[in-house]
Amino acid sequence: MKKIIFKLLRWTAALFFSSTILAVVVLRFVPVFFTPLMFIRCGEQLADGKSLTMHHHWVSLDKISPHLPVAVMASEDQRFLLHHGFDFDAIQKAAKRNMQGGKKLGASTISQQTAKNVFLWPGRSWIRKGFEMYFTALIELMWSKQRIMEVYLNSIEMGDGIYGADAVAEYNFGTTANNLTRAQCALVAATLPNPRKFSSKYPSPYMRKRQNQIMLNMRFMPSFPKEGEDYNPNTASGGVYRKKK
Repeated sequence: MKKIIFKLLRWTAALFFSSTILAVVVLRFVPVFFTPLMFIRCGEQLADGKSLTMHHHWVSLDKISPHLPVAVMASEDQRFLLHHGFDFDAIQKAAKRNMQGGKKLGASTISQQTAKNVFLWPGRSWIRKGFEMYFTALIELMWSKQRIMEVYLNSIEMGDGIYGADAVAEYNFGTTANNLTRAQCALVAATLPNPRKFSSKYPSPYMRKRQNQIMLNMRFMPSFPKEGEDYNPNTASGGVYRKKK
């Protein structure tokens, strides 16, 4: 019986690792048209008796405003181009802050958010967090930073039923992802902590305040590099990217 159980576990592990690695390799090149969260949201709409609403247009990174990667780095993950999936400095700061009580501070990187959105389900369990770390390590190993950013900007929720840069550009600003202005990109980035609560189409005074702060922080982010290139520290007006060179 022990041999049978061990053999079953071994084959299960082999199947898991082979299938997940294959999925990550395939999605290095194939557009991500659907994510688990999109299906979950559709199920919630049907359960609430609402009509299905999902706006999602995949576009390549070169067809997205160059301001948007800079804006989401300034808002969500300022060390994105420096770390390998996990920002341990941010994790330590968040842990110290959370021990003091009050509003919980997160330290999830863009890489972690991409892994979660593409491969996993929403939630806060330790099991899901473990899978998130696993997939984060895989995409950091097998994808470029440009591919991670491309998938992130195409897959994340940016409003109620709106996923990705091109959809939010069309439905909230009446334009395309390529033509989003610097201010519009900062406003979109400002919604990302909770895009179903905060609107880039009808921004509140609080959202305008966040937008302005993100635009200030964008000065300290370098221009997002093209595939195969490193960032140019001279495109940042200061901050950690100038210190690293």
